[in-house]
Amino acid sequence: MKSHAKINAFLKILGQDERSYHLLSSRFVLIDDLYDELYFVKDKQNEGFEIITDFVCKDNIINKAYAALSNKGFKNELEEFFKTYSLKLVKNIPVFAGLGGGSSNCATFLKMINESLNLKLSTEELIKLSISLGSDVAFFLSGFKSANVGGCGEIISEFSDDIPKIRLKFTEVKCDTNLVYKEFDRLNLAFKPDKKTIALYETLSTRELFGFENKILNDLFTPCVSLYPKMQEFMSAGYFLSGSGGTVFEVIL
Repeated sequence: MKSHAKINAFLKILGQDERSYHLLSSRFVLIDDLYDELYFVKDKQNEGFEIITDFVCKDNIINKAYAALSNKGFKNELEEFFKTYSLKLVKNIPVFAGLGGGSSNCATFLKMINESLNLKLSTEELIKLSISLGSDVAFFLSGFKSANVGGCGEIISEFSDDIPKIRLKFTEVKCDTNLVYKEFDRLNLAFKPDKKTIALYETLSTRELFGFENKILNDLFTPCVSLYPKMQEFMSAGYFLSGSGGTVFEVIL
């Protein structure tokens, strides 16, 4: 199954909740032509649940999804299934790139195992389960091509969009999301959100949003540049930033 990337057409930080998690307002847009691939294969190298891939990740979010499903009461079904099958992951989406690859993989795995084992979990139930896994997972579970996303990523509203052709540029700068958010806080960039501006962004099409200045659209661009000075050249050249970086993109008119 294809596991697509996403970009953020805009990303505004609205504050923090009681857990000190950052609250956001953002437009997520699915990218059709960039995706990882996940398969269930009869190829066992180790006992139990395993991911067969060339991609090295010590703390893969898919393992957390497996544990969450086990804790929800599906441990026996999962263990029986993965006596025979492994999960094969073909990685095409760059990591530390602001494209949501890990969250997309997690969502795709949840969809696949829900269908394969006939767990009968609704999309709403999967989204509720995903809240503890990662902030972008819910969007990928929604099935929406474009959506306004709020809260810590769990509030999703499908958006009827006009999406221009977008060209991604992989900067090869690996941006750590946690560090970028901490830099946002360190620079004291937080401000009382302008509700009128946020409301405007949420009503404009993605094509219209790209008429705004790049560093205004994404609150994480400035802290990203602060941490990774090479990103300044892309900001100065007018590229837009996806998520916390380091992928940038331009609009092809």
